[in-house]
Amino acid sequence: MISASAQVHPSSIVEDGAILADGVKVGPFCMIGSKAQIGKNVELKSHISVMGNTKIGADTLIFPQAALGGDPQNIHYNGEDTKLIIGERCTIREGVTMNTGMPDAGNRTIIGNDCLFLAYSHIAHDCRVGNNVILSNNVMLGGHVEVGNNVIMGGGAAAHQFVRIGHHAFMGGLSLANHDVIPFGMVTGAPGSLMGLNVIGLSRSGFSRSDILSIRRFYKHMFEGVGHFKDRLEQAKASKMNSLEKDIFDFVSIDSKRGFLFPPQDRKRG
Repeated sequence: MISASAQVHPSSIVEDGAILADGVKVGPFCMIGSKAQIGKNVELKSHISVMGNTKIGADTLIFPQAALGGDPQNIHYNGEDTKLIIGERCTIREGVTMNTGMPDAGNRTIIGNDCLFLAYSHIAHDCRVGNNVILSNNVMLGGHVEVGNNVIMGGGAAAHQFVRIGHHAFMGGLSLANHDVIPFGMVTGAPGSLMGLNVIGLSRSGFSRSDILSIRRFYKHMFEGVGHFKDRLEQAKASKMNSLEKDIFDFVSIDSKRGFLFPPQDRKRG
């Protein structure tokens, strides 16, 4: 179903069954599959493929050569009807690729609202990407990666499959997260190391000075204190934590599939 107010260039193909909401603009040489749902005021510039069971939220802007909703790049995929869900007000730049999910892992890849995906970034099957996330050019997310709200990943950064990246974390360009990244953490290097806190990002996001100082004190105790990390974890568990400190504590307390990154000077994982 194509809304009467939608505009489709005559060179583009919209298969029967696709849904284009009010105000959608489809530029030249686009291909929209039969299971696609395009929200209000979405604009496809040109040469864009929207494949599979893909839903794109309102007011999203998509640039040429993006390929959205392609099959999972997984040898165990057998053509099942899985999904890609993209939130509202996202900007998806040239050559970005996003795949649908796998049937044995929740069946869907989910992208939040107000995200910016720069050229040639890749989001693999079953990823969960939060709101206000920025993936710079050539960022690669492996399958099942979870990215929290307000995360920024620099150009060429990568996350290993099943890695979690906590909210308000920052990854430097060409860095590799082969283990989980704590909320508010800052990562550089390949393989990556936890190099402190994303203090500049926290300040820009409106965190107060007292909040930032509180997070820094907790970080220093947890990741730069004496003794084994598991002992420091038990000490923190017995202490009174505010909500921001508890975000970090809860994150590292979960039985992660990949473990999490430490500072280079602290390899005492217990």
